Amino acid sequence: MKYTAFIFLVTFFSFNVFSQRDSLQVGDKYLEDQLYIDITYNLLQNQPKELGKTGFSYGLALGYMRDIPISKNGRNAFAIGLGYSYDSFDHDLKVIDDNGDYEIDPNLSSNKIKLHNIEMPIQFRWRSSDVNTYSFWRLYAGVKITYNLSNEFRYKIIDQSFSFSDVENYNKWQTGLTLSAGYGTFNFHVYYGLTPMFKNATLNGESINSRIVKLGLSFYLL
Repeated sequence: MKYTAFIFLVTFFSFNVFSQRDSLQVGDKYLEDQLYIDITYNLLQNQPKELGKTGFSYGLALGYMRDIPISKNGRNAFAIGLGYSYDSFDHDLKVIDDNGDYEIDPNLSSNKIKLHNIEMPIQFRWRSSDVNTYSFWRLYAGVKITYNLSNEFRYKIIDQSFSFSDVENYNKWQTGLTLSAGYGTFNFHVYYGLTPMFKNATLNGESINSRIVKLGLSFYLL
């Protein structure tokens, strides 16, 4: 299912991007940055004190934004979008069963979370662009709502591998704040999760309130 959705989104985004570029003429009301790609380094914040730091973790997102100018010169706008994201986390939390019971195991040689999400970003946009300018300053701030299509927890103990999919108390709906700022092709991007990853999850009697933080680059195309 997630692969079919990904192919559909790529095809849909490509059609809209090239349609816009082919039809744009000087004097038209122009739109900007309709296709986005985010490449991020991922962190887990608000972890229980028994857990170590997050290992090397990363994310990739691709999506389409509908740009809605709110000023005559097009420099101020709202945007709403739809996209797909993949995230991988290297962490210390061991899943015991599909109900989402957890513990810490020092014998783990590998421990990963793999996430496939549909995401819905909403932004307020400021940029220094005009219809003839392809490199400009931008500052985009907003929120992002994500729905988890699938989650998989994998770990290894010596030579044995274990996997739990669609863990029950993983929070399917999550919301976070976003900020993208920069000039031209490369733009700094940050996401701060407002919603905990898990619902009603505990570790040694302490609530697990882990939140996702992403730091990286955003690339925007017309």
